[in-house]
Amino acid sequence: MNSWVSRIFSPLSKRCLLILLLAILAGCSGRQIAFPEPPATQLGAVPFYPQEAYQCGPAALATVLGWSGSEVDLAALVASVYLPGRQGSLQPEIVAAARRAGRIPYPIPADPASIGAELAAGHPVLVLQNLGLASSPRWHYAVVVGYDPVDGNFILRSGTERSRREDVQRFMSSWQRADYWGLVVLPPGQLPASQHVVAPLVRALADAEAFLSVQDALATWERLLAQWPDDPEVLFGSANARRRGADPASAASLFRQLLRHDPGHVAARNNFADLLLSQGCVQRAGQVMAGIDDGAVPDYLAGAITDTRRSLREEARHHRSDADRCADW
Repeated sequence: MNSWVSRIFSPLSKRCLLILLLAILAGCSGRQIAFPEPPATQLGAVPFYPQEAYQCGPAALATVLGWSGSEVDLAALVASVYLPGRQGSLQPEIVAAARRAGRIPYPIPADPASIGAELAAGHPVLVLQNLGLASSPRWHYAVVVGYDPVDGNFILRSGTERSRREDVQRFMSSWQRADYWGLVVLPPGQLPASQHVVAPLVRALADAEAFLSVQDALATWERLLAQWPDDPEVLFGSANARRRGADPASAASLFRQLLRHDPGHVAARNNFADLLLSQGCVQRAGQVMAGIDDGAVPDYLAGAITDTRRSLREEARHHRSDADRCADW
């Protein structure tokens, strides 16, 4: 009797468990993630670097770097971003390697609409997906290169597949579980299409600037300045870039514009005064430094302020009036 019951109950219980699991999965997939549907797009010029083992991070980074025109050494990328102990790559390593390649990695907004905006602009998007569960993640990097509205699929360079098609809701769920982390890796002088807030753009450019040539950095600051002509940090970065580009008069003009809008900008006063000293405008530099409120000087600028004031005192000892010569500065 017991053996007969067990023979009947065992397969029934397995079927019940399977039905329960399917019901749970159906419930999860039923939560639709709304987003503006992108137009039909496929960026055919994006190269493909199939991954080996767990090395999806280097492969995805090589894909966007190759598209941007940067020379790609996949072995070097693996050495710089792949962490064998973790069997994967962390986001900071991906970002740092993109900068070292002379490119600017811009984070895209954590918004489902971001990918469509970048694809429409012709930019492939490097994304992080969680192909597992929130409680048991399985991380994977891929590059979104297109969208097919007929089938409702995103097209990805992913793993060993050159044109992997993923159902839009399946993709969006995996991207959502990775907090919508994504990057566009752009050549200097270009800006992302999806980012309409200036602060992340300024931060991304400032963090990459040490790896860019003077002219490449200047070209990108000028693009930002064209879109945000009155933003204090854009004015500050552009003024510094123009000075490094051997255009002190134009840099001075931007510093003056910035200080008219934000007279308490300590870093701008310091850098403008330093520029004026380099042009022999000692009295004018003293006027600019006099506007600094010592109580408003942040700790990280205290050393620079002290150095500029010291230089100002030394120059003032043997300097004649520069009122006429430096009036326009």
